Amino acid sequence: MLPWIQLDSATIPGEGGELRLKQRGSEFSIMLGSNELMNSRLSGSEEALATLSYERIKSRKHPKVLIGGLGMGFTLRAALAVLPADAEVVVAELVPAVVAWARGPMTDVFKGCLDDPRVLIQQGDVGEAIRSARASFDAILLDVDNGPDGLTRKSNDRLYDFNGIRASRDALRPGGVLAVWSSAPDPRFTRRLRDSGFSVDAVNARANGKRGGARHVIWLAVR
Repeated sequence: MLPWIQLDSATIPGEGGELRLKQRGSEFSIMLGSNELMNSRLSGSEEALATLSYERIKSRKHPKVLIGGLGMGFTLRAALAVLPADAEVVVAELVPAVVAWARGPMTDVFKGCLDDPRVLIQQGDVGEAIRSARASFDAILLDVDNGPDGLTRKSNDRLYDFNGIRASRDALRPGGVLAVWSSAPDPRFTRRLRDSGFSVDAVNARANGKRGGARHVIWLAVR
């Protein structure tokens, strides 16, 4: 078996912690300490984050979508595959190196999606992008950290507390959807969404799509 080779590392702004990009043949992995945050072979649930959200807004003209976290581009690519030509997709990514990796060693994984004219890459905290918006987006897709139970940055918890949820609600247009990816269920987060005025479905999605893999959770919360 081919060994893993570390290609690069990057400090997470604000609170430290180091992301490491590794490669084994054509496979890529992004690690935080001993935890694998994402792998280029496992994209099913991240793709479902985009496709399930689109089902809630597919009748809208000129949809505007905010994606929190670029990752390996799975959610972005899936969104671009279903969104119309007049859509606008803003991707907020906190770690500059992640964008550099997308344009560098992981070019084949991203398949040119960053060059799509519908895409705007915004370097910075997605929380700031949400808090600065008012009724601006038809969908907000959050694949940030490990879900509501943060792993990489303690401050990510602010996306998922009552204030963060209300900020997302304010940033959505009426009938818009807040979609949140998580590695595990969290009944308390479901309750917070409902208590904040959302209509909520929690959907199971497999890490490797129809081929199986770990069970992840996607919340679809409609304003």
